[in-house]
Amino acid sequence: MTTDILLVDDEQGIRKVLGIALADRGYRVHTAADARQALALFDELGPPIVLTDIKMPGMDGIELLRVLKRRNPETEVIMITGHGDTDLAIQSLKYEATDYITKPIDDDILDVALRRALERITLRAQLRHYTENLERMVEEKSRRLIQAERLAAMGETVAGLAHAIKNITGGLKGGAFVVEKGFELDNQDYLKQGWRMLRDNVERIEQLSLDLLNIAKPASPKFQPTDPRVPLRSVYDLMYPQAEMFDVRMAIRCPDDMAPIPMEPEAINRCLLNLVANSLDACKEQLGRCGEPAIELAVELEEDGIQYRVSDNCGGMDEAVQARLFNGFFTTKGSRGTGIGLMLARKIVENHHGQISVTSTKDVGSTFEIRLPSIQDPS
Repeated sequence: MTTDILLVDDEQGIRKVLGIALADRGYRVHTAADARQALALFDELGPPIVLTDIKMPGMDGIELLRVLKRRNPETEVIMITGHGDTDLAIQSLKYEATDYITKPIDDDILDVALRRALERITLRAQLRHYTENLERMVEEKSRRLIQAERLAAMGETVAGLAHAIKNITGGLKGGAFVVEKGFELDNQDYLKQGWRMLRDNVERIEQLSLDLLNIAKPASPKFQPTDPRVPLRSVYDLMYPQAEMFDVRMAIRCPDDMAPIPMEPEAINRCLLNLVANSLDACKEQLGRCGEPAIELAVELEEDGIQYRVSDNCGGMDEAVQARLFNGFFTTKGSRGTGIGLMLARKIVENHHGQISVTSTKDVGSTFEIRLPSIQDPS
């Protein structure tokens, strides 16, 4: 491939003779009598190699070198000097000239300087090619890794969902079996028991569908200024009658006054409801085994936001269970749970740029904490 070369010299004879020598070496030669013409040709053609005399009227070769390097740092500039210009030639190397040759020009020295310039051009091209290939490889590997992670997450989600549906289906089959036995034996107790099993599992299907729809909602909540006590009191008012039905003491603690903070109140209400419902389930399972079962709901101010807290004194979990608690479709309720509630709670809190955590001691109780910032970043 023919390489363009720009020859700059104020002496017409040198331009003529050196131009022929360069053309014989296979270069496409462009000539300029001064720096002004040289810069115009450089801007038009962008030659990778420039040979320029150091001493020229107007802008000299040193200044031309500096301008060329500002316009394209990768340009290879070879300086042409007279015998008395060695100091200027060395100065040009400080400004990143490729090499310098002296007049009268020796063919072998010219060849060495040109070969060095071409080697630098080739090396840069190879390095650029390698870097671009490396970037493409990294991008492709990253894309494949992300795709693999997404497929793995999808597979895990589908497997968990299938497990939850299988549990519900098992409950429906069990209920249908009991109902059939009730009809077969004309046993009202069997009929009532089977009907309750069918009804409970239909409710679980409904709740599973609602939870899946909530998970599929857009991630960005619509924040509005909300008194932090409002969603907590709403959950308390809803769950208190159920707690009283099972002799579970439920209490709520709130400051007398709280400034509104940005949140999606319905989402936070749903999140807190999941936590309180779990605590109530734990207390119901431990009736008669944990003294006086109790649940406490609380909200309090922090330096940069608020903290919700839902605590109970029943059941508790070991560290292995706590580590998996917010994973998709993980449940401690056996066939009675879908494993979506806490996953949904975590998603809601993260969408509010907050944090959710649990501390628990086996056979003692659990405390869930939600921290929400008082200022939401719109990004």
